[in-house]
Amino acid sequence: MPGCIRSMIAIPLLAAALLMARTCFAEDTIKIGYIDPLSGAFAQQGDASLQHFAYLLDRINAEGGALGKKFEIVSYDSKLQPSEALIALNSVIDQNISFVMQCAGSNVGAALIDGVSKHNARNPDHRILYLNCGALASDLTNEKCDFWHFRFDANTAQRAATLVRALPKDVKSVYLLNQDYLFGQTLQRETKEQLLQQRPDISIVGEEFIPLGKVKDFSSYITKIKNSGAQVLITGNWGPDLNLMLKSAVESGLPIDFYTYLSHVVGGPTATGSAGENRLHTVVEFHPNVPVEQKSAAGEEFVTKWRQSHDFDLFQMNNYVMLKMLAAAINKAGSIDPLKVALALEGQTAKDPLGHDYMMRPDDHQLMEPLYVAKFTRDVKYDSEKTGLGWKTVGMSDAASLVLPTTCKMKRPTS
Repeated sequence: MPGCIRSMIAIPLLAAALLMARTCFAEDTIKIGYIDPLSGAFAQQGDASLQHFAYLLDRINAEGGALGKKFEIVSYDSKLQPSEALIALNSVIDQNISFVMQCAGSNVGAALIDGVSKHNARNPDHRILYLNCGALASDLTNEKCDFWHFRFDANTAQRAATLVRALPKDVKSVYLLNQDYLFGQTLQRETKEQLLQQRPDISIVGEEFIPLGKVKDFSSYITKIKNSGAQVLITGNWGPDLNLMLKSAVESGLPIDFYTYLSHVVGGPTATGSAGENRLHTVVEFHPNVPVEQKSAAGEEFVTKWRQSHDFDLFQMNNYVMLKMLAAAINKAGSIDPLKVALALEGQTAKDPLGHDYMMRPDDHQLMEPLYVAKFTRDVKYDSEKTGLGWKTVGMSDAASLVLPTTCKMKRPTS
């Protein structure tokens, strides 16, 4: 069966039904260990990613997989906790799986970089390659960069540069609100740096951190934002921290625009609904209306097939590119040996179904990809989460414009 996904844990019913329907026991597959939150407050995001991967694997496997074999995902629950992710990593190692993938939580990503690096140093004949599909803090490909880690998504610096470029000229005051962990801290710092570089005319009238996944009532935060006089709220909040915040802002009638880094993620459109019309913006790798805007029949087919069986948006184009690059690297290496595959990935280029260029930079193993700033509006062909509103591009940075400096000093293996 194409796109096989195997679950090693108990997960919410929606994902369980999906995965049970796609369970595969064939040994002649290339396995990828997938570690992300599949229970707890952020399980909705983990479930959504699994559904994305089931769809993307079908396409990659239909295109030939790698070495004549199909890819298979074996999933593990991180609970968005570094300690749980490291336990899962040990299970991946015990099953002799060569690749581990993780998409949620820069705190988890930092732990996996360290765990994989230490394991590989101790076990040169049993190495692991870490494919990062969404731990976004730029530190992970700067100070914390590692040869065994490849990030297949734009980092926080690239996202901040893209968002600030898209701010309207009449915006003169902003409020920054982010989660108090590696991702949120890095994003807040880099948003401030980009504002200073690109828009010194904008004043930051307030900035605050919230504890990750702990706040249930955002009314006090919304009051502070309202009293600050900010024209725009810029936030990297995601998951329940974003959805609850947006819901509270809507209920209080907060009269400002929202520029977010992750409101396209499952649940975000529903949380704002009609109150977000022409006010909610997001930085995204891809959205359903990009192919319509760019008149790409191949891209639109990519979207419409997904929408036949899903009620939330397909936006993880970077993960399609990641699997495509992985397959090409394995074929080039003629092996699934992590060292050979890593060397084949460095400098690799690829195109998505719309013809856009992607490149894996050898210096820091950071993917260069296009990013969009999109507005939530009715003036689109495809809506999001059956809200009647969807995403419309108001700004774009191509991959070439996001080649930002890196401070990575990578130690490379000698053999």
